[in-house]
Amino acid sequence: MKFKQYTIENLEILDAGAEGKAVAKHEGLTIFVSGVVPGDVIDALVVKKKKSYAEARCVRMVTPSPHRIEPRCEHFGTCGGCKWQMLDYSQQLFYKQKQVTDNFQHLGHFNYPEPQPILASDDQYCYRNKLEFTFTHQRWLSNEDMVAQQEGKPIEIRGLGFHVPGKFDKVLDIDFCHLQAEPSNKIRIAVRNFAIQNDIPFYNLRNHEGLLRNMVIRMSSTGELMVILVVTNYNQQSISVLDFLAETFPEITSLQYVINQKMNDSTSDLEFHTYRGKDSMMEKMGDLMFKVGPASFYQTNSRQAFKLYSVAKEFAAVTPEDTVYDLYTGTGTIANFVARGAKKVIGIEYVDAAIEDAKVNSALNDIHNTEFFAGDMVKVLTPEFVAAHGKADIIITDPPRNGMHADVVKQLLVMQPKRIVYVSCNPATQARDLTLLTEKYQVCRIQPVDMFPHTQHVENVVLLELTENQ
Repeated sequence: MKFKQYTIENLEILDAGAEGKAVAKHEGLTIFVSGVVPGDVIDALVVKKKKSYAEARCVRMVTPSPHRIEPRCEHFGTCGGCKWQMLDYSQQLFYKQKQVTDNFQHLGHFNYPEPQPILASDDQYCYRNKLEFTFTHQRWLSNEDMVAQQEGKPIEIRGLGFHVPGKFDKVLDIDFCHLQAEPSNKIRIAVRNFAIQNDIPFYNLRNHEGLLRNMVIRMSSTGELMVILVVTNYNQQSISVLDFLAETFPEITSLQYVINQKMNDSTSDLEFHTYRGKDSMMEKMGDLMFKVGPASFYQTNSRQAFKLYSVAKEFAAVTPEDTVYDLYTGTGTIANFVARGAKKVIGIEYVDAAIEDAKVNSALNDIHNTEFFAGDMVKVLTPEFVAAHGKADIIITDPPRNGMHADVVKQLLVMQPKRIVYVSCNPATQARDLTLLTEKYQVCRIQPVDMFPHTQHVENVVLLELTENQ
């Protein structure tokens, strides 16, 4: 039998949930609603219903929450980048902290102390050092655009912006984004307009035709600026865009291009070419310098990354006698951050290029007590590897969102370092892994950090110490 949509009147929004959705309760049913905040009272149209939950959307705001604010961005509600922009920042922090405690309480099976108050981001806007934009031959049209089109008025349908949530082939043309400082917006708009004026083909995401695919803008705390143009071919039209960028924005210190003829947008496996300037840019964190190449991973909120790694360093409490293992080391940021206080640091990461960056970053900072290894963590971190490179006194682990493989957790329990510092971007999988680790460890400190204002994402650092009976 086909589900029939229905309306719930005067539904009170009680909590913030996953994926930027808010949570309400009605007749024992949990209801997830997009685009609203805790404290809102709404009329909700239920569009999907399962046994234990339903999904709904707001059709009328009855009473707005006292914590609701006016979004700054004109694209809010269509662009999916800042789903919490209409929620007061202090309340964003409250619900991020609650996300940590809720996950630990409901998914974890261990004792833990009260988490320390979340570390707020110094910058609520213009905090990202990297943004990627997509060219489209047919942009997402607003209701006004469609009316104008029906009336026969000319509108420009090409665009450069962000994917509309849930629509792989739909891109929202962006007039102004508040996530990255200038000249980010100026560069994007200038390139878009230049390409339109010169009839340079924008990419068709459905039939995979067109020249211009993506543009990445990266900027560093040292003032350097990198622009990467992704094209399907290197030809005279590509060169004209690159020349336009170089001449119009002399502040670009690294101008790159990459040829992508694949069916997907990933470029990490492709060759990057330096068109003008340097092949990388320099990033500064504390007293350390890091080389960031076009394919390098670097935390996208530089100022908060320093706070995050400072917490990890404090929790690790490294001494000159300690051998430290840094798991999922990436480009070695944390490894190099703690190396000067350690006897030796071993970094492991599955991406070969990241490991090469990590070695370069050690050399840049005159650090000689680090060793880096590339490979699958399960296959690299073996008893034989530990025997060859020394027992870990301290382990710092910063895994991807899905957490650590169960075999890696088992190996940590076998290694029995005196301390484990677990940095996570997903408190749910962190709670799962901590439950396994507390077979031999006690959770001693918890520190949430807000890396991404106006989103539901939260980083969390946990200190575990080996229990005395081990």
